[in-house]
Amino acid sequence: MRVLLYTGKGGVGKTTTAAATAVWAAAQGLRTLVASADAAHSLGDVLEMPLGPEPSIVDDGRSSPASNDEARGESGAGHGLPSGTLHAVEIDARAEISRHWGAVRDYLVRIFRYQGIEEVMADELALLPGLEELTTLLAVDTWAGQGHYDLIVVDCAPTDSALRLLTLPDAAHGALRILLRLQRAITGVMTPLARNLVAAPLPDAAVFRDAEDLIYRQLRRLRDRVASPDTSVRLVVTPEQMVIDEALRARTDLALFEVACDAVVMNRLLPAEAAAEPFFAEWVRRQVEYRREVETLFAPLPLLTAPLQDDEITGLGRLRAQGRTLFEGRRPEAFLCREPGLRFQATAGGVQMRLPLPGAEPQDLDVAKLAGELVVRTPGLRRPIPLPRHLAGMDLAAARWRDGTLCVEFLPRAAPEPQEAL
Repeated sequence: MRVLLYTGKGGVGKTTTAAATAVWAAAQGLRTLVASADAAHSLGDVLEMPLGPEPSIVDDGRSSPASNDEARGESGAGHGLPSGTLHAVEIDARAEISRHWGAVRDYLVRIFRYQGIEEVMADELALLPGLEELTTLLAVDTWAGQGHYDLIVVDCAPTDSALRLLTLPDAAHGALRILLRLQRAITGVMTPLARNLVAAPLPDAAVFRDAEDLIYRQLRRLRDRVASPDTSVRLVVTPEQMVIDEALRARTDLALFEVACDAVVMNRLLPAEAAAEPFFAEWVRRQVEYRREVETLFAPLPLLTAPLQDDEITGLGRLRAQGRTLFEGRRPEAFLCREPGLRFQATAGGVQMRLPLPGAEPQDLDVAKLAGELVVRTPGLRRPIPLPRHLAGMDLAAARWRDGTLCVEFLPRAAPEPQEAL
């Protein structure tokens, strides 16, 4: 199951790119789902059809060339959907939160209301940072696990908070699980007695059960999906310095959490002939410079480009043409670039861990070993990396920055020197 996540500051252009990818993929015979996980939900406008929280048919696949089935061999066999089927969905974040986080969220709302916060505000405060983005990705993971599609394209905006929540199962380890179960057991006995003594709302066993399920089953499954070899992110940018800088930071953050990027998409490029007009000549010159900058800064990621059109790109016909222009002979679902990820390598005296962090500034990195994990910090993000068991007893000897890669050296812990007898 191939999953493509489009993210960045591309605005409606990001949504258009995701939709064009999905429409073009369906035209190649792939059973495709395009999902909007962005709160703006402009996917329906781009496709020119109303969408809801369940997948709707955009194209039933009848227009897909039959030859594509032969070219793809066994891909998609047994899925039950015709080749070239295209579905679309705008995920309802609130409904997904209620499904995955219901008991905990309801308890937080009760606490806030008990403290005098009005209902609407309490409802908003109960949303943890990153939770909306995270639960929409949980919905995508559910559809991916059903096996109905060859490709899922997601128009999303994963935030730093969502990435931090994805690491919660590793950060918590077994201690939090034991605590949650203990709390749930104690609560089942004590809450009925305490209700007559404490005025504030008290959690019941369902709150702890939902928390444990979210942290140790759903988040772990989602993390495995996002970090799998079949999932990649494509960063969408426009020829503007602030947007490019933001995409560079996003690439570093994704690399820190071992989420693969396989391409950069640059939208809204003026055609070369626009330089003949004095008003646009400087714009064209700057856009050429920005394009070269992106090709250099994001290398080896390929740069896909989409020219500025004379009208909005909406409807299947224009989206299909946009997809053809964007990929220029490439398969839309192909993994366009594979960069190395986290790896461990034996050295003469110990073990070296190598973590590529393209775009990171070495002076902004902080590395520490805490018990059985290595903690890497960048501005605003903290990633705990569980270490292999044989490294847990080693010492962190050095951390160096080499050509965009964080290299951490581990050496066997020196045996304590014997004390002299008195």
